[in-house]
Amino acid sequence: METDDVSLREQLFHDRVREILICVQLFVCLYILSYLILTHFKKNAEFVTDDIEDATVNKIALWLCTFTLSVAVCAVLLLPISILSNEVLLTFPHSYYVQWLNGSLIHGLWNLVFLFSNLSLVFLMPFAYFFTESEGFTGSKKGVMARVYETAVMLLLLTLLVLGIVWVASALLHDNTARESLYDLWEYYLPYLYSCISLFGVLLLLLCTPFGMSRMFSVTGSLLVKPRVSDEEAVCECAYNCYFTSNANCTLLTVVPHPFSSAETRKKASPWQRNLGYPLAMLLLLALTVVCVLMVCFHVLELLIDESAMPRGMEDPHLGLASFSMFGSLGAAVQVVLILYLMVSSVVGFYSSPLFCSLLPRTQDTTLTQIIVNCVSLLVLSSALPVFSRTLGITRFDLLGDFGRYNWLGNFHIVFLYNMLFAGLTSACLINTVTWAVQRELIRAFGLHRLPFTVNRSAIPFRLLLASGLSKIQ
Repeated sequence: METDDVSLREQLFHDRVREILICVQLFVCLYILSYLILTHFKKNAEFVTDDIEDATVNKIALWLCTFTLSVAVCAVLLLPISILSNEVLLTFPHSYYVQWLNGSLIHGLWNLVFLFSNLSLVFLMPFAYFFTESEGFTGSKKGVMARVYETAVMLLLLTLLVLGIVWVASALLHDNTARESLYDLWEYYLPYLYSCISLFGVLLLLLCTPFGMSRMFSVTGSLLVKPRVSDEEAVCECAYNCYFTSNANCTLLTVVPHPFSSAETRKKASPWQRNLGYPLAMLLLLALTVVCVLMVCFHVLELLIDESAMPRGMEDPHLGLASFSMFGSLGAAVQVVLILYLMVSSVVGFYSSPLFCSLLPRTQDTTLTQIIVNCVSLLVLSSALPVFSRTLGITRFDLLGDFGRYNWLGNFHIVFLYNMLFAGLTSACLINTVTWAVQRELIRAFGLHRLPFTVNRSAIPFRLLLASGLSKIQ
């Protein structure tokens, strides 16, 4: 009996060590990737200065930003890793080489991402910002430690301010609970604060993702070799890009050089790349967008007839028992692609919106303050992605750990209204993109691009296009 107990404890110990090693290796890889990304965008003049103190402070702040960005990337990969792990265990149930993919590992990964997300949003990023702006208290000895002391005091004051605001908000919404749990900081206030941050991130995704899906067509088109054969089409493409970038000073008479519009670049591209790459990419984006809308509409119907369609949390993920898609492994792969597509679309929509377009990082010309703000923004979006995907019904994988303990997840009216708004906004953006593409072709066909004044979508209603076409035919 003692031998069995010892062997069981040894097995649990080895399993725990193995999970820690896997998580550490994953995080180290993501940290290296994040560091390479940030060093590609950072402004080198801030890190190579004559003031050694400023350079040291900036390096420490950059390390904290790298940690935050790696947590954001890991949050994006949470659902794909969980779904793919379940499908691998279903495909190879008795394989010795995939037994490390178990529910304990996935559950631990979710808990670590939740913990590090809270740590980054509440402490690390505010500390990095105050650290770069601090100079030390007046009369104190200058140095890095003087800045650390000032930053710690500022962070303490900010923490007291935020906790006070959270306590007041919880007192207004839940009077009895807030008064009874005034000293219950870890069990109530921090989860409540992160629940508010997650709700803000989910609302931000609701606004950015539909707009980003419509922008994906123009962004992807600018990266591919288009099957364009005339200058007139280049002019219309310029008008199309000017409309979506909301540049009021851009006219149809100004042709913006396209990176792939030169004859040399088109000559280097293969015929398959010139003639099939662009249409296939546009069809793929259209298919992904339509599938997302259809899945959300189906989920709306599920919410009306089945309570299990509501997003909820689970404590013990039973991986390898059943697929999380009714279409098996193929459906699970589609779910992973859609989740990643939603994240990319949300980032594109975030940086394309008028409010946040100034935050778009530039190669070797992004200040440290902008890097901090970008890391916070990406972490808010990515940490809300699992809740966002589950709320929309993109996947049936329930939320693990503290991700499933948000107060608003059990509210049917909020979840139902959220799904309806996403389906409506995405459909409107998709229809808007398609109808503008048709009008763009009519502009080129009827010669309206030669007009000697600024022409955009609002300046040319559809009736004007039809009237011009009829007069040209007569």
